[in-house]
Amino acid sequence: MQNSLPNPRRSPEQRLADESIRLRGEARVMPPGVARDRLIRMARQAETASHIDAWVMSPGLRSPK
Repeated sequence: MQNSLPNPRRSPEQRLADESIRLRGEARVMPPGVARDRLIRMARQAETASHIDAWVMSPGLRSPK
């Protein structure tokens, strides 16, 4: 059984990008259908979340001091 705790050395952005790559790899070997479409949608959501996280953490969005 794998440890379900996130690896503290990887950023949330990297974990989401890795998850997207994993999901797309799984979808690639599946035949067309609902299950494959679901994996592709989940991969796209992980990519979007990764981009949003990077945008939110960008230095241009810091509150004024």
